[in-house]
Amino acid sequence: QVQLVESGGGLVQAGGSLRLSCAVSGRTVSTYASGWFRQAPGKEREFVAGCSRSGSTINYADSVKGRFTISRDNAKNTVYLQMNSLKPEDTAVYYCAADVHYAIPRIDPRVYDYWGQGTQVTVSS
Repeated sequence: QVQLVESGGGLVQAGGSLRLSCAVSGRTVSTYASGWFRQAPGKEREFVAGCSRSGSTINYADSVKGRFTISRDNAKNTVYLQMNSLKPEDTAVYYCAADVHYAIPRIDPRVYDYWGQGTQVTVSS
C-alpha cells in the first residue's frame, strides 16, 4: 500500500519561502509520476507542479512558474516543493499525489491514484 505524508506547511509573510516534503512509503518514487496540487477554500483542486517517472519531465502551473520548484530525492523516497516569493493567493491546502499508471505528470487530479493528507500553507499580506 502506498502512503504519502506531507509536511512543511505553515504561516509565512508575502515574499517568504517554504519547502514542502512528501515522504512516500510502499512504492519507490521513481516508479510513478508525482504531482503537487492545492485547494483553496471554495475552489477546485488545482495542479501546481509535476515530475515524470524518470524525472526528466517537469511541469508547472503558469501561476507558479519561476517561483516554485519540484524535486525528488530517490534515496529518501521523498518529493519536495520549494516555494519562493510566496503570495497571498498561494494560500491553500497543498497535497502530493502519485499516478502509478502514467509516466508523465498530468494536470487532472482525478487520474491520480494516491494522495497525502494535505498540509496548510497560509501567506499573509
